[in-house]
Amino acid sequence: MKRVPHVALLIETSRSYGRGLLRGVRQYVTQHGPWSVFIELRSLDSKPPPWLRRWKGDGILTRSGSQEMANAVIQAGVPAVELRATRLRHPFPFVGVDNHALGRKVAEHLLERGFRHFGVYDLDTEDYFKQRRDNFIQTICEAGYEVSHHGAQGRTERPAQWERQQDDLARWLTRLPKPVGLMACTDQMGFWLLDACSRAGVTVPEEAAIVGVENDETLCNMALPPLSSVPFNAERIGYEAAALLDRMMAGKAPPTKPIFIEPLEIVTRQSSDIVAIEDEEIATAVRFIRQHGCEGITVRDILKAVPISRSSLERRMRMILGRSPKAEIARIQINRVKTLLAESDLSMSEIAERAGFTYPQYMCGLFRRKFGKTPGDYRRQARTR
Repeated sequence: MKRVPHVALLIETSRSYGRGLLRGVRQYVTQHGPWSVFIELRSLDSKPPPWLRRWKGDGILTRSGSQEMANAVIQAGVPAVELRATRLRHPFPFVGVDNHALGRKVAEHLLERGFRHFGVYDLDTEDYFKQRRDNFIQTICEAGYEVSHHGAQGRTERPAQWERQQDDLARWLTRLPKPVGLMACTDQMGFWLLDACSRAGVTVPEEAAIVGVENDETLCNMALPPLSSVPFNAERIGYEAAALLDRMMAGKAPPTKPIFIEPLEIVTRQSSDIVAIEDEEIATAVRFIRQHGCEGITVRDILKAVPISRSSLERRMRMILGRSPKAEIARIQINRVKTLLAESDLSMSEIAERAGFTYPQYMCGLFRRKFGKTPGDYRRQARTR
Protein backbone atom coordinates (compact mmCIF):
# COMPACT_ATOMS: atom_id res chain seq x y z
CA MET A 1 0.00 0.00 0.00
CA LYS A 2 1.09 3.57 -0.70
CA ARG A 3 2.52 5.26 2.40
CA VAL A 4 0.53 8.27 3.62
CA PRO A 5 2.77 11.38 3.91
CA HIS A 6 3.02 12.96 7.37
CA VAL A 7 2.80 16.77 7.05
CA ALA A 8 2.99 19.53 9.67
CA LEU A 9 1.00 22.72 9.10
CA LEU A 10 2.75 25.42 11.14
CA ILE A 11 0.32 28.15 10.07
CA GLU A 12 -1.40 30.59 12.42
CA THR A 13 -5.12 30.12 12.97
CA SER A 14 -5.48 33.51 14.69
CA ARG A 15 -5.80 35.55 11.45
CA SER A 16 -8.20 35.28 8.56
CA TYR A 17 -5.32 34.88 6.08
CA GLY A 18 -3.92 31.84 7.89
CA ARG A 19 -7.36 30.25 8.08
CA GLY A 20 -7.82 30.86 4.35
CA LEU A 21 -4.47 29.16 3.64
CA LEU A 22 -5.58 26.14 5.64
CA ARG A 23 -8.82 25.91 3.63
CA GLY A 24 -6.76 25.85 0.44
CA VAL A 25 -4.50 23.09 1.83
CA ARG A 26 -7.61 21.15 2.78
CA GLN A 27 -8.92 21.43 -0.80
CA TYR A 28 -5.67 20.02 -2.18
CA VAL A 29 -5.52 17.15 0.33
CA THR A 30 -9.16 16.27 -0.40
CA GLN A 31 -8.38 16.02 -4.10
CA HIS A 32 -4.89 14.47 -3.99
CA GLY A 33 -4.40 13.00 -0.49
CA PRO A 34 -4.69 11.48 1.92
CA TRP A 35 -2.11 13.11 4.18
CA SER A 36 -1.62 12.58 7.90
CA VAL A 37 -1.72 16.20 9.07
CA PHE A 38 -0.53 17.85 12.27
CA ILE A 39 -2.29 21.14 13.06
CA GLU A 40 -2.88 23.14 16.24
CA LEU A 41 -4.29 26.53 17.20
CA ARG A 42 -1.44 28.98 16.66
CA SER A 43 -0.59 32.67 16.40
CA LEU A 44 2.12 34.05 14.12
CA ASP A 45 4.57 34.37 17.03
CA SER A 46 3.87 30.92 18.55
CA LYS A 47 6.93 28.88 19.50
CA PRO A 48 7.92 25.80 17.48
CA PRO A 49 6.15 22.70 18.85
CA PRO A 50 8.58 20.78 21.13
CA TRP A 51 8.22 17.50 19.19
CA LEU A 52 9.47 19.12 15.96
CA ARG A 53 13.14 18.60 17.00
CA ARG A 54 12.79 14.79 16.85
CA TRP A 55 10.02 14.53 14.27
CA LYS A 56 10.42 11.98 11.45
CA GLY A 57 7.76 13.37 9.12
CA ASP A 58 7.77 14.07 5.39
CA GLY A 59 7.03 17.76 4.84
CA ILE A 60 6.16 21.12 6.39
CA LEU A 61 4.05 24.10 5.34
CA THR A 62 5.12 27.02 7.52
CA ARG A 63 4.48 30.69 8.25
CA SER A 64 7.69 31.53 10.07
CA GLY A 65 7.15 34.45 12.43
CA SER A 66 10.64 34.34 13.96
CA GLN A 67 14.15 33.15 13.21
CA GLU A 68 13.66 30.54 15.95
CA MET A 69 10.72 29.14 13.98
CA ALA A 70 12.66 29.14 10.69
CA ASN A 71 15.62 27.41 12.37
CA ALA A 72 13.37 24.71 13.82
CA VAL A 73 11.95 23.95 10.37
CA ILE A 74 15.46 23.81 8.89
CA GLN A 75 16.57 21.38 11.61
CA ALA A 76 13.60 19.10 10.89
CA GLY A 77 15.44 18.21 7.68
CA VAL A 78 12.36 17.62 5.50
CA PRO A 79 10.95 19.42 2.42
CA ALA A 80 9.28 22.67 3.47
CA VAL A 81 7.42 25.54 1.83
CA GLU A 82 7.36 29.04 3.34
CA LEU A 83 4.07 30.96 3.18
CA ARG A 84 5.22 34.22 4.77
CA ALA A 85 7.33 36.70 2.83
CA THR A 86 10.03 37.55 5.33
CA ARG A 87 13.57 38.78 5.87
CA LEU A 88 14.35 35.67 7.93
CA ARG A 89 17.20 33.43 6.80
CA HIS A 90 16.01 30.08 5.44
CA PRO A 91 16.35 28.04 2.21
CA PHE A 92 12.68 27.27 1.55
CA PRO A 93 10.70 28.12 -1.61
CA PHE A 94 8.01 30.74 -1.13
CA VAL A 95 4.36 30.85 -2.23
CA GLY A 96 2.38 33.99 -1.46
CA VAL A 97 0.72 37.24 -2.43
CA ASP A 98 1.81 39.32 -5.42
CA ASN A 99 2.21 42.55 -3.45
CA HIS A 100 3.25 44.50 -6.56
CA ALA A 101 -0.14 43.77 -8.12
CA LEU A 102 -1.83 44.57 -4.80
CA GLY A 103 -0.51 48.15 -4.61
CA ARG A 104 -1.46 48.76 -8.23
CA LYS A 105 -4.96 47.39 -7.66
CA VAL A 106 -5.65 49.83 -4.80
CA ALA A 107 -4.32 52.76 -6.84
CA GLU A 108 -6.55 51.89 -9.79
CA HIS A 109 -9.56 51.52 -7.48
CA LEU A 110 -9.10 55.07 -6.18
CA LEU A 111 -8.22 56.56 -9.57
CA GLU A 112 -11.36 55.06 -11.10
CA ARG A 113 -13.40 56.85 -8.44
CA GLY A 114 -12.05 60.19 -9.61
CA PHE A 115 -9.62 61.02 -6.80
CA ARG A 116 -6.80 63.46 -7.57
CA HIS A 117 -5.15 63.60 -4.12
CA PHE A 118 -3.63 60.50 -2.52
CA GLY A 119 -1.90 59.26 0.60
CA VAL A 120 -0.43 56.00 1.89
CA TYR A 121 -0.05 54.85 5.50
CA ASP A 122 2.54 52.11 5.88
CA LEU A 123 5.12 50.11 7.81
CA ASP A 124 8.62 49.31 6.58
CA THR A 125 9.30 46.33 8.84
CA GLU A 126 8.84 43.84 5.98
CA ASP A 127 9.65 43.94 2.27
CA TYR A 128 6.05 43.17 1.33
CA PHE A 129 4.86 46.39 3.03
CA LYS A 130 7.35 48.33 0.90
CA GLN A 131 6.22 46.55 -2.27
CA ARG A 132 2.56 47.47 -1.61
CA ARG A 133 3.50 51.08 -0.87
CA ASP A 134 5.93 51.51 -3.76
CA ASN A 135 3.62 50.07 -6.41
CA PHE A 136 0.71 52.15 -5.13
CA ILE A 137 2.87 55.28 -5.39
CA GLN A 138 4.27 54.27 -8.80
CA THR A 139 0.79 53.72 -10.28
CA ILE A 140 -0.47 57.06 -8.93
CA CYS A 141 2.60 58.91 -10.23
CA GLU A 142 2.27 57.32 -13.67
CA ALA A 143 -1.28 58.74 -13.75
CA GLY A 144 0.20 62.21 -13.15
CA TYR A 145 -0.50 62.73 -9.43
CA GLU A 146 1.49 62.93 -6.19
CA VAL A 147 1.22 60.82 -3.03
CA SER A 148 1.65 61.92 0.59
CA HIS A 149 3.33 59.28 2.74
CA HIS A 150 3.01 58.66 6.48
CA GLY A 151 4.72 55.85 8.42
CA ALA A 152 3.31 54.13 11.49
CA GLN A 153 4.78 55.44 14.72
CA GLY A 154 7.25 52.96 16.19
CA ARG A 155 7.14 50.95 12.92
CA THR A 156 4.89 48.28 14.40
CA GLU A 157 1.28 47.11 14.38
CA ARG A 158 1.45 47.17 18.19
CA PRO A 159 2.02 50.82 19.10
CA ALA A 160 3.50 51.61 22.50
CA GLN A 161 1.64 54.95 22.69
CA TRP A 162 -1.84 54.50 21.20
CA GLU A 163 -3.16 58.01 21.91
CA ARG A 164 0.02 59.70 20.71
CA GLN A 165 0.00 57.66 17.51
CA GLN A 166 -3.64 58.51 16.76
CA ASP A 167 -3.16 62.22 17.44
CA ASP A 168 -0.14 62.26 15.11
CA LEU A 169 -2.15 60.43 12.44
CA ALA A 170 -5.07 62.87 12.84
CA ARG A 171 -2.72 65.83 12.30
CA TRP A 172 -1.44 64.27 9.05
CA LEU A 173 -4.99 63.68 7.82
CA THR A 174 -5.98 67.27 8.61
CA ARG A 175 -3.15 68.63 6.46
CA LEU A 176 -4.03 66.55 3.37
CA PRO A 177 -5.93 68.19 0.48
CA LYS A 178 -9.50 66.90 0.18
CA PRO A 179 -11.05 64.74 -1.10
CA VAL A 180 -8.20 62.24 -0.74
CA GLY A 181 -7.85 58.54 -1.53
CA LEU A 182 -5.84 56.60 1.05
CA MET A 183 -4.20 53.19 1.08
CA ALA A 184 -3.48 51.52 4.43
CA CYS A 185 -0.91 48.74 4.08
CA THR A 186 -2.89 46.45 6.44
CA ASP A 187 -6.49 46.27 7.63
CA GLN A 188 -5.26 47.06 11.15
CA MET A 189 -3.77 50.32 9.87
CA GLY A 190 -6.97 51.02 7.94
CA PHE A 191 -8.88 50.65 11.21
CA TRP A 192 -6.52 53.19 12.80
CA LEU A 193 -6.97 55.58 9.87
CA LEU A 194 -10.75 55.50 10.27
CA ASP A 195 -10.42 56.24 13.99
CA ALA A 196 -8.05 59.13 13.27
CA CYS A 197 -10.47 60.53 10.67
CA SER A 198 -13.18 60.55 13.32
CA ARG A 199 -10.87 62.38 15.76
CA ALA A 200 -9.89 64.93 13.10
CA GLY A 201 -13.45 65.55 11.89
CA VAL A 202 -12.62 64.19 8.42
CA THR A 203 -15.71 62.55 6.91
CA VAL A 204 -15.40 59.10 5.32
CA PRO A 205 -15.76 58.50 2.41
CA GLU A 206 -16.74 62.07 1.37
CA GLU A 207 -13.42 63.71 2.34
CA ALA A 208 -11.21 60.61 2.71
CA ALA A 209 -11.75 57.22 1.06
CA ILE A 210 -9.75 54.39 2.66
CA VAL A 211 -8.76 50.93 1.40
CA GLY A 212 -7.02 48.34 3.58
CA VAL A 213 -5.21 45.11 2.79
CA GLU A 214 -6.06 41.46 3.64
CA ASN A 215 -9.86 41.73 3.98
CA ASP A 216 -9.99 40.48 7.55
CA GLU A 217 -13.77 40.54 7.89
CA THR A 218 -13.74 41.01 11.67
CA LEU A 219 -11.65 44.18 11.44
CA CYS A 220 -13.31 45.45 8.25
CA ASN A 221 -16.84 45.12 9.60
CA MET A 222 -15.96 46.40 13.09
CA ALA A 223 -14.70 49.62 11.52
CA LEU A 224 -16.96 52.69 11.31
CA PRO A 225 -17.73 52.94 8.47
CA PRO A 226 -16.91 49.38 7.26
CA LEU A 227 -13.51 49.21 5.59
CA SER A 228 -12.92 48.38 1.91
CA SER A 229 -10.05 45.93 1.49
CA VAL A 230 -8.05 43.73 -0.89
CA PRO A 231 -8.49 39.95 -0.37
CA PHE A 232 -5.30 37.89 -0.66
CA ASN A 233 -6.71 34.84 -2.52
CA ALA A 234 -5.53 32.81 0.46
CA GLU A 235 -7.25 29.57 -0.54
CA ARG A 236 -5.50 29.57 -3.93
CA ILE A 237 -2.15 30.23 -2.24
CA GLY A 238 -2.71 27.40 0.25
CA TYR A 239 -3.68 25.04 -2.56
CA GLU A 240 -0.59 25.88 -4.67
CA ALA A 241 1.71 25.59 -1.64
CA ALA A 242 0.33 22.14 -0.85
CA ALA A 243 0.77 21.10 -4.49
CA LEU A 244 4.40 22.30 -4.43
CA LEU A 245 5.13 20.45 -1.18
CA ASP A 246 3.60 17.28 -2.63
CA ARG A 247 5.97 17.50 -5.61
CA MET A 248 8.94 18.11 -3.33
CA MET A 249 8.04 15.14 -1.10
CA ALA A 250 8.00 13.03 -4.28
CA GLY A 251 11.63 14.01 -4.91
CA LYS A 252 11.23 16.87 -7.39
CA ALA A 253 13.46 19.93 -7.09
CA PRO A 254 11.94 23.09 -5.58
CA PRO A 255 11.50 26.17 -7.82
CA THR A 256 14.33 28.69 -7.86
CA LYS A 257 11.98 31.69 -7.85
CA PRO A 258 9.06 32.63 -5.57
CA ILE A 259 5.53 31.78 -6.70
CA PHE A 260 3.28 34.85 -6.54
CA ILE A 261 -0.53 34.69 -6.65
CA GLU A 262 -2.41 37.84 -7.69
CA PRO A 263 -4.92 39.15 -5.11
CA LEU A 264 -8.67 39.08 -5.73
CA GLU A 265 -10.77 42.11 -6.61
CA ILE A 266 -11.24 44.71 -3.89
CA VAL A 267 -14.22 44.18 -1.59
CA THR A 268 -15.82 47.63 -1.67
CA ARG A 269 -17.42 48.69 1.58
CA GLN A 270 -18.58 52.09 2.75
CA SER A 271 -15.07 53.51 3.41
CA SER A 272 -14.39 53.91 -0.35
CA ASP A 273 -17.85 53.59 -1.87
CA ILE A 274 -17.95 57.04 -3.45
CA VAL A 275 -17.30 58.83 -6.72
CA ALA A 276 -14.95 61.75 -5.99
CA ILE A 277 -16.13 64.03 -8.79
CA GLU A 278 -17.06 67.64 -8.06
CA ASP A 279 -19.38 67.84 -11.08
CA GLU A 280 -22.56 66.47 -9.45
CA GLU A 281 -24.28 65.47 -12.70
CA ILE A 282 -21.25 63.54 -13.95
CA ALA A 283 -20.80 61.96 -10.49
CA THR A 284 -24.41 60.76 -10.70
CA ALA A 285 -23.83 59.41 -14.21
CA VAL A 286 -20.70 57.51 -13.17
CA ARG A 287 -22.46 56.12 -10.10
CA PHE A 288 -25.34 54.94 -12.31
CA ILE A 289 -22.91 53.21 -14.69
CA ARG A 290 -21.14 51.41 -11.85
CA GLN A 291 -24.41 50.23 -10.36
CA HIS A 292 -26.02 49.09 -13.63
CA GLY A 293 -23.13 48.66 -16.10
CA CYS A 294 -23.54 44.87 -16.28
CA GLU A 295 -27.27 45.05 -16.96
CA GLY A 296 -27.02 45.82 -20.67
CA ILE A 297 -27.50 49.59 -20.30
CA THR A 298 -26.78 52.13 -23.05
CA VAL A 299 -25.95 55.84 -23.06
CA ARG A 300 -29.67 56.49 -23.51
CA ASP A 301 -30.33 54.87 -20.12
CA ILE A 302 -27.74 57.14 -18.50
CA LEU A 303 -29.48 60.20 -19.95
CA LYS A 304 -32.76 59.09 -18.38
CA ALA A 305 -31.05 59.03 -14.97
CA VAL A 306 -29.16 62.30 -15.56
CA PRO A 307 -31.25 64.78 -17.58
CA ILE A 308 -28.53 66.57 -19.56
CA SER A 309 -27.75 66.60 -23.26
CA ARG A 310 -25.78 63.75 -24.78
CA SER A 311 -23.09 66.12 -26.08
CA SER A 312 -22.64 67.64 -22.59
CA LEU A 313 -22.41 64.17 -21.01
CA GLU A 314 -19.81 63.06 -23.57
CA ARG A 315 -17.71 66.21 -23.28
CA ARG A 316 -17.71 66.46 -19.50
CA MET A 317 -17.00 62.74 -18.93
CA ARG A 318 -14.08 62.85 -21.34
CA MET A 319 -12.73 65.93 -19.57
CA ILE A 320 -13.07 64.43 -16.05
CA LEU A 321 -12.42 60.69 -16.60
CA GLY A 322 -10.62 60.71 -19.92
CA ARG A 323 -13.15 58.35 -21.52
CA SER A 324 -16.64 58.40 -23.00
CA PRO A 325 -19.81 57.09 -21.31
CA LYS A 326 -19.80 54.09 -23.65
CA ALA A 327 -16.15 53.35 -22.80
CA GLU A 328 -16.95 53.55 -19.08
CA ILE A 329 -19.77 51.02 -19.49
CA ALA A 330 -17.43 48.72 -21.41
CA ARG A 331 -14.76 49.07 -18.70
CA ILE A 332 -17.21 47.99 -15.99
CA GLN A 333 -18.33 45.03 -18.13
CA ILE A 334 -14.80 43.88 -18.95
CA ASN A 335 -13.74 44.07 -15.30
CA ARG A 336 -16.70 41.83 -14.46
CA VAL A 337 -15.64 39.42 -17.22
CA LYS A 338 -12.09 39.24 -15.79
CA THR A 339 -13.42 38.43 -12.32
CA LEU A 340 -15.75 35.70 -13.61
CA LEU A 341 -13.02 34.15 -15.77
CA ALA A 342 -10.56 33.96 -12.86
CA GLU A 343 -12.99 32.93 -10.12
CA SER A 344 -15.63 30.73 -11.78
CA ASP A 345 -16.08 27.89 -14.25
CA LEU A 346 -18.96 29.60 -16.06
CA SER A 347 -19.15 29.22 -19.84
CA MET A 348 -18.50 32.18 -22.15
CA SER A 349 -22.23 32.49 -22.81
CA GLU A 350 -23.00 32.62 -19.09
CA ILE A 351 -20.23 35.16 -18.47
CA ALA A 352 -21.47 37.34 -21.32
CA GLU A 353 -24.98 37.31 -19.89
CA ARG A 354 -23.81 38.21 -16.37
CA ALA A 355 -21.63 41.03 -17.69
CA GLY A 356 -24.45 42.52 -19.76
CA PHE A 357 -23.30 41.53 -23.25
CA THR A 358 -25.95 40.45 -25.75
CA TYR A 359 -23.52 38.38 -27.84
CA PRO A 360 -20.61 36.30 -26.43
CA GLN A 361 -18.72 36.82 -29.71
CA TYR A 362 -18.74 40.59 -29.23
CA MET A 363 -17.53 40.18 -25.63
CA CYS A 364 -14.65 37.93 -26.74
CA GLY A 365 -13.64 40.33 -29.51
CA LEU A 366 -13.66 43.33 -27.18
CA PHE A 367 -11.68 41.41 -24.57
CA ARG A 368 -9.05 40.39 -27.12
CA ARG A 369 -8.67 43.94 -28.45
CA LYS A 370 -8.17 45.28 -24.93
CA PHE A 371 -5.82 42.63 -23.52
CA GLY A 372 -4.25 41.03 -26.59
CA LYS A 373 -5.48 37.56 -25.60
CA THR A 374 -8.69 35.58 -25.71
CA PRO A 375 -10.84 35.14 -22.59
CA GLY A 376 -9.88 31.44 -22.61
CA ASP A 377 -6.17 32.31 -22.60
CA TYR A 378 -6.72 34.77 -19.76
CA ARG A 379 -8.56 32.13 -17.72
CA ARG A 380 -5.80 29.55 -18.23
CA GLN A 381 -3.09 32.04 -17.22
CA ALA A 382 -5.07 33.16 -14.16
CA ARG A 383 -5.50 29.53 -13.06
CA THR A 384 -1.81 28.80 -13.69
CA ARG A 385 -0.76 31.78 -11.54
